[in-house]
Amino acid sequence: MSLCIAAAGKTVAIAATTFTLSWTHSIEKVEWRESYAVTEHGLVPSEAAVKGSGAGMEPGAGAVLRDGWWVWNPPAKPLPRLVLAASGATGAGWRLCHSGGCVELGATSGDETVVRRCAEDGPADPVR
Repeated sequence: MSLCIAAAGKTVAIAATTFTLSWTHSIEKVEWRESYAVTEHGLVPSEAAVKGSGAGMEPGAGAVLRDGWWVWNPPAKPLPRLVLAASGATGAGWRLCHSGGCVELGATSGDETVVRRCAEDGPADPVR
């Protein structure tokens, strides 16, 4: 499986079957992270974690406190894509990490990034 990341009119393919997305909440300034599996059905959430709670970021059902993080398993419904919009209010963008390393996405306010499973023939699959 490959993960496609589309931003600024370009699409990049990354060989990955899992990845973690992390960011800082724009109001609470607390870190959040979500892990996904890249499957033939789309992106399947496997774990979510937050360093605290507050405005719109309460831990999910069944969350347990582990090493300072509230951790839980979100519903595993496949998503066709993730659309990440940068607010510019957090001081950073989104951080996407996979087995080959990490990349920062959407660091500039107004940037939109789409993350999805690539088509079998590569990144040319439409982002819609």
